[in-house]
Amino acid sequence: MEEMHQLARERIGMASEKMKTRYDARANGHDFHEGDKVWLWNPKRRKGLSPKLQTNWEGPYTVLKRLNDVVVRIQKSNTQNRR
Repeated sequence: MEEMHQLARERIGMASEKMKTRYDARANGHDFHEGDKVWLWNPKRRKGLSPKLQTNWEGPYTVLKRLNDVVVRIQKSNTQNRR
């Protein structure tokens, strides 16, 4: 029984490595710099509207500072368009 468990663990490990390789091959990072214009994903629900018809993107915003690889500080631009 222990041998079967070890074999199952190995197969699960191989499968997860394969999935990670496939994901990493298609994943792309975003390299935002200060002054770039970006859109903000904000999926808030509004009463009376179907979720399919609501706009989830706000902007444009301006990147003020890059805090780390994932987090950036943004500021609303003077001309705000809602999509």
